[in-house]
Order: sequence, then C-alpha cells, then structure tokens
Amino acid sequence: MSPLTDLRQGTGSGGPPVEDRRVERAPALLEMAGLATRVAEALTVLVVSLLGIWATYSIFLLSPIDQYARVAWLSSVLYALIAELAGCYDVDARFSLRSSWPRVSAAWLGCCIAMLTLAFFVRASEAFSRGWTIFWFLSVGFALVVVRGVATFILSRMKRQGVFNQRVAILGATSQGQRLAGYVQSNPMLTVDLVGCYDDRGAETIHPGLCTPHRGGLTQLLADIRAGEIDQVVVAMPYISDDELQDVVGRLAMFPVLIRLAPDLSAFTLAGQSMVMLGHLPLMTVFERPISGVDQIVKRIEDLLLCSILLILAAPFLLMVALAVKLDSPGPVFFRQEREGFNHRRFRIWKFRSMRTDMLQYDEISQARQGDPRVTRVGRIIRATSIDEIPQLFNVLFGDMSLVGPRPHAPSTRVAGVLFSEATQNYAARHRVKPGITGWAQVNGWRGETDTDEKLLKRVEYDLYYIDHWSVGFDLYIMARTIAALIFPKSAY
Repeated sequence: MSPLTDLRQGTGSGGPPVEDRRVERAPALLEMAGLATRVAEALTVLVVSLLGIWATYSIFLLSPIDQYARVAWLSSVLYALIAELAGCYDVDARFSLRSSWPRVSAAWLGCCIAMLTLAFFVRASEAFSRGWTIFWFLSVGFALVVVRGVATFILSRMKRQGVFNQRVAILGATSQGQRLAGYVQSNPMLTVDLVGCYDDRGAETIHPGLCTPHRGGLTQLLADIRAGEIDQVVVAMPYISDDELQDVVGRLAMFPVLIRLAPDLSAFTLAGQSMVMLGHLPLMTVFERPISGVDQIVKRIEDLLLCSILLILAAPFLLMVALAVKLDSPGPVFFRQEREGFNHRRFRIWKFRSMRTDMLQYDEISQARQGDPRVTRVGRIIRATSIDEIPQLFNVLFGDMSLVGPRPHAPSTRVAGVLFSEATQNYAARHRVKPGITGWAQVNGWRGETDTDEKLLKRVEYDLYYIDHWSVGFDLYIMARTIAALIFPKSAY
C-alpha cells in the first residue's frame, strides 16, 4: 500500500496517521497554482500575439506595427478578465480538461468579440489586416488550449500525489459522519484526504461500518494534531449538548487547525450551500436568486451591447425577410403572441409571421408539426433556419427577454394533453430568469416540437443546468453553438 493510500485509509483503530513522506504540503499551494495558471495564460496571449506580429510582419504588411503591439497587450489583459468571469480558474476547471477547455475557448472567443466591438466603435477596424486578425485568433486560441492542457496535466498529477490536499479528520463516528466520509471519498474533485474518524465512545460501542476507519477518541485526535498530521477537523456530533460541543471546540481551538461544524442533516441534498451571517446568527442559504446583483447588471449589459450590434448588422437582412413574408401571403409581417417570462410575467413575443393568418392561434396553442398545413412557403424556410426568431431582439432591448436563457412557451401549451406547468413540478423553476432567444437545451438538440414527457423533462433539465451554472463565458459558448446549429439546422419546422 502506498504512503498516500495509508494516509487516506489509516492503519487501524487508535494508531497514529501514517506520515506521507512523498510530498510537501503548503497551505496556499493550490492558490499559488491557480495564480500561476492565470499568469501563464495571460502571458501566452501576449507572447503568441507578439510572435505572430514578428512572424507575419512582411506577409501581411503590418503597419503601423505599434497598433498591433497594443492589440497584443490589450487582449492579454482583457482575456485575463473574461477568463476570470467565465470560471476558467475554478477548482473543477483546474483538474478537468472537459471543464476547462470549453471555458478557455469561450473566454478567448469573448475576448476577440470584445476587441472587434471596440475596434468597430473607435473606427479602427479598417486599419487592421484581415489576414493577420484571423491568424491571431487561431494561433492564440490554439496556444491557450495547449497551455491549459499542459497545466491541467501537471496540476492533476500533483493532486494525485496529494500536494494540494488538506488532511481532514471527522470528529463523530455517527451516521452523519459516515455520510460525510462517503461524500469526501466519492468526490474526486475535492482537495482533501480523509485521515479517519474519532469518537470517545470507543470502537466497541460504535456500529460497524459507521465512519471508518475509527482512529480513537478526542485525546488521540489532539495528539495527531500536535504531531502535525491533521489540517482540518470537521465536527459531526449531533448527539451532544451545546455545552459539550463548546467544550470540544474550545479544546480544538487551542491548536493551529481549521475547525468546521457539519450541520445536522438527514442527507446531503443541501451539500454545497453557503452559510451567511444574519447579525451574529448563522443561516444556510438553501437557494440563491439566480443571476442577481452584479451578475444581473453584467448580463443586461451583455444583452444590450450584443443585441444592438446584431440589430445594426442584420437590419438590411430583416427588411428583405419582411418583404418576403409580405409578398408570400396576406397579413402582417410580424406575429405577436403571449408568453410567460421572468417570474411568470406575461409579455408579447415578436416573431416573423410564418403561418397563414386564418390559422393563427393566440390561445390554446398547438405546437407546429412536420408538414403542418398552417405554415406558409416562406414560413417553412424561416422556421427551419430560425430566422423567424430574429425579431425577438426587440424583446431583448425592451427587457422582456435575454439573448440566452430558457425558451419561453405560451401559457396554454400542452404535452400529451397536459399543460407544461402541470407535467413536471420543476417547470416553474425556469421562470427564475428571463427567457432567451437561444438556450442550453436548444444547442443540445432539445428544440422543435415537444410532444412527449421525455422531451419536456430534458428541456427543463438543461434549462435548470444553465440557470445554476450561468456565466458570461457560458453565454458566449451557447451563442457560438447556436451559430453552428443554424448552419446545420435540425428539428425545426
């Protein structure tokens, strides 16, 4: 058995923890590794940009060269800010390429969009070489992916060696301690090593299998702390009184060790929730209001900025589509229908009309089907390509919708004869944020007709995942996936 495995599992009841001689632990090493990754990626943007200028100077006739150098410096700083907002340096992203590569790619794409937007508004875009811009985007993006891959490999290897891990002891060999131990041991993303459980009741009075290995009582725990073998103690003893708890914590507080109290929960359904102070009273935050505070302001700025640019660029195309709709069939160009939005508030959604006016439905809505006779000739094209959704940019400007979010449905829409809101109890949770023109469910293929319970449940599942994991980088990633989905459309008719 390796020294690290010895440390995780212990050596038997009452025995001292086995010393891990392979690695040196530093309390701030994980934070230092995160800082090093941040610096490395910012320098990657800067260095690769400058090298690209040097390598392609004569190819693309870059002049004046100082403005290209300013792009290199500015993009380095801007990427660092966007990557932080996109969660590129969260703990889960440091050890998983599956989590980190999409975030890094989205952050770099967001950086480039921001740079292009800035160049557009300061009227500097014409001064830059198109060829160099494409080369810069691809070369820096590739370099960032490689650097993150190397960093993740190194950090993951160090984590497996226990370099970042804190040694944790659980005080209380109870069913609660068992759940906590099981959670720690089954979650590979946690940077902790479980030393074992301690309980003064003695191994002979503890039910077999509860929070193993049992290493001894409080006296043994204090001895192990003195020996420098424990970094953190989690107190999981719901059966003791307040006076006994204060006595235990008071004795532990005499030593340089982190002390945490596990709340008396019947299950870990609330694991990961934060604690806040109401004056001097600790409260657990069960559910946060999603996308609130500064995040709400950031998302609104994102919507207004990108929506304005899209409307300006798409204006000529919108006029052509409007003309085609008008010439194809009699009736208005736009179709406005009631939808449920944020906090179940009703609003009227804007769409290009894609159905015959004598067959339009405003109440008791039935979703479009393949070969639906209500759809016009132009309507089939604009529905298949989602062009009919573009006027919803006006809903975004008015504040009823967002560019990215759960798709809004009509209040009367049904699946298998049952209202959406009655088919699943989680459906209402979608209304905790503004609805969007595109969403996480749509880019994962859950779009078009929702004619079965499974399709509705999948849509809700993906929508709730988006709400719980929102970030600017996630929004940009979904928008990029949406563009790809528009090029290769499916399931819309």
